[in-house]
Amino acid sequence: MALEIGLLTFPNVQQLDLTAPYEVFVGIPGARVHLVAAGPDPVISATGLVLTPTMRMADCPALDVLCIPGGLGVNALMQDAGVLDFVRAQGRNARYVTSVCTGALVLGAAGLLGARRATTHWAALDLLAAFGAIPVAERVVRDGNLVTGGGVTAGIDFALTLAAELCGRPAAEGIQLGLEYAPAPPFGAGTPATADPAVLAAARTRLAASRAERERIVRAITGATGIVSWRDGPAG
Repeated sequence: MALEIGLLTFPNVQQLDLTAPYEVFVGIPGARVHLVAAGPDPVISATGLVLTPTMRMADCPALDVLCIPGGLGVNALMQDAGVLDFVRAQGRNARYVTSVCTGALVLGAAGLLGARRATTHWAALDLLAAFGAIPVAERVVRDGNLVTGGGVTAGIDFALTLAAELCGRPAAEGIQLGLEYAPAPPFGAGTPATADPAVLAAARTRLAASRAERERIVRAITGATGIVSWRDGPAG
């Protein structure tokens, strides 16, 4: 029987949140990997790459792995009743419920993070607590059948971790070798803890508008009053 893996595909998705785990998942023997969207029309990612869905949500089979990538489009998804209903319905029976980057906020909006350890992009990590989750600043976090990846490139680490669960470590290592995934970044600016303060400040300025909109949406969904606005200078 085929292993059914579905990656939610939506306008303004961060393409690497989706395509990085996709490259890993398609290497799993017996896996059928679907790009699941509301409709059949191509969608444009946050960086302009055009993605063509392969499966409508209405036609999607029961998934073994449900994966929600992140991106600017997450703001709309958190308020989309149809998408949230789909995520809840699939999440009830999926073997693994997963996310990459800010896709975790969609799982939170769907009510799937309560009292569970989870991670997301550093710029949204504190928002997970509003959904009842326990935020963890790690590349990959597993809590039962919930597996979440950190920001963007952590999608590769997340997918390889899950591949080892699904098809065994030797096969997962073979996928890693085929991708020549041996990261050796030229700079040490990959996390808020290691980035130069000026680089971090510039990144926060660049992300401020999206962050403010997410704060508003999360407050509206959860009624949370403890969210610290970036205007008040949160840590990280």
